[in-house]
Amino acid sequence: MKSATLPDRTTAWRAVQQRDGSYDGRFVYGVSSTHIFCRPSCSSRRPSKENVTFFGTTTDAERAGYRPCKRCRPTSNEKSAIERAVSRAAAYLVHHIEERVTLPTLAREVGVSAFHLQREFKRAMGVSPFQFRNAERQRRFAERLRMGDTVSRATYEAGYGSSSRVYERSRNALGMTPADVRRAGAGLRIHYAIVSSPLGRLIGAYTEKGVCWVAIGDDDRKLEREFRAAFAEADVQPAGSAIHEWVEAIVRSLEGVGSASSVPLDAQGTAFQWRVWNALQRIPRGTTLSYSDVAKQIGQPSAVRAVARACATNPVALVVPCHRVVREDGDLGGYRWGLERKEELLRRERA
Repeated sequence: MKSATLPDRTTAWRAVQQRDGSYDGRFVYGVSSTHIFCRPSCSSRRPSKENVTFFGTTTDAERAGYRPCKRCRPTSNEKSAIERAVSRAAAYLVHHIEERVTLPTLAREVGVSAFHLQREFKRAMGVSPFQFRNAERQRRFAERLRMGDTVSRATYEAGYGSSSRVYERSRNALGMTPADVRRAGAGLRIHYAIVSSPLGRLIGAYTEKGVCWVAIGDDDRKLEREFRAAFAEADVQPAGSAIHEWVEAIVRSLEGVGSASSVPLDAQGTAFQWRVWNALQRIPRGTTLSYSDVAKQIGQPSAVRAVARACATNPVALVVPCHRVVREDGDLGGYRWGLERKEELLRRERA
């Protein structure tokens, strides 16, 4: 474990009480009565507060005379048993999407209790097993429609028992009807413009409802190619010389005028992604939050990895300011459009 900033004792103790996996890697705790040290997420019996000492690294704990826990294996980089169980559960749901898999059945398949699996699955994936299964069904349903299947055939292949409520569920989850999806966006009109910005070339695409794609790069052809691939069958048209006010507002926000977050959106995302994206839009200009901070704001403090995925899959750069999220230790972390751009973005906003 690399050296990290040790949280204050109150925060660290709360993490131990809640078995908060988002703090794994940030510190370990030693129990004086057993001389064993553990990860914050360890499932062993909770110790008495007066017997606990916190350490920034596993090396510090070992130097103090503590031995690593055999259950949570704090010195190992391998996945814990419950992490492996969650991975197996997700794979099982994908491979048995056409079956009605109950939580007790799933728990038996992966060898953990239903309560423990439900809690840890949501902690790791950001959604419950039931929500994960529904999302996978919707993904498969949309995929089959885009391949040309009829609605009834796609309904069967996606594991739905009947076509009842399929239209309603698809509109809620996908923002369009099954017929729209089957046409792979055909009939959806999107305009786009590629313009200069303080961060390089910027592509902004929009429907009549709002912006659906914003990306930054150096190569106009590459920017256009990636955008068209994302909307393969839509009616895509260049905006011409008239730059839309939404694209102009995004560029002006980079120059310190106005806020890109005020631009209306017509992007597609899951309910969890939207919760994350909405939280990102509430981060004040010139400030940053950690991934765990965002997870706490949306009410799922353990879904740190799921938050990171939602940031990485953000289709509307700048409008949803994923550049304002950094690692726990203050390191910039990753950025789809390059770390130099992220650093420059934050410098401009702080100025």
